[in-house]
Amino acid sequence: MSTQDDIASLVRLAGGAYLRSAEWAVRGALGALGVRVPETDSRATPESASESAPRRSLRERGEELLRRSADVREDEEGHPAYERILDELLPDEARILRLLYHQGPQPSVDVRAGALPLNATTELIAPGLSMIGAEAGCRRPERVPAYLDNLYRLGLVWFSREPVQGQSPYQVLEAQPDVIEALRSRGRGRTVRRSIHLTPFGDHFCERVMPARSSPLP
Repeated sequence: MSTQDDIASLVRLAGGAYLRSAEWAVRGALGALGVRVPETDSRATPESASESAPRRSLRERGEELLRRSADVREDEEGHPAYERILDELLPDEARILRLLYHQGPQPSVDVRAGALPLNATTELIAPGLSMIGAEAGCRRPERVPAYLDNLYRLGLVWFSREPVQGQSPYQVLEAQPDVIEALRSRGRGRTVRRSIHLTPFGDHFCERVMPARSSPLP
């Protein structure tokens, strides 16, 4: 054994002796006050307890999960993440989910500088402009980009490069003041049509937590 190993062993022994002495002193003081302290296993160390308990717990949880997967009576309609997701949503974000769930994908546009249809060679002026805030009835429509980012982070929505069907949704969107302002900001610009969808996970989440279409909505 090297000198460093000898020193490490002495340090561990000294530390253990100090802890045992402190424990005995505390037990003696409590005993003098009439307080009974249950005995502990002196062979167990904080390090061994912290290393073994989580491993056993994770293994046991994994075995339980596999056991449940083999149980045909197991109800898997609700995902365990749904309650956590509800805690991480703002009311305006719930309104956006309700809109996407009941009315389907919504149109959005990117505004780029120049007239050539080459996205790689043109400057992006304003990405992801949409009417989702107004259509969903958001109280703070200026925060819609942040709302959508959070919904994307939670795996509930995705931003598609494909447009929704029909011309009229985009004609209405491209006539909005913020789109017109972005188009004029560089003298000459154009729109690239996109869309915003629920993910399959988001669709199932809304199916479980959103009110029915016929229910009164706030």
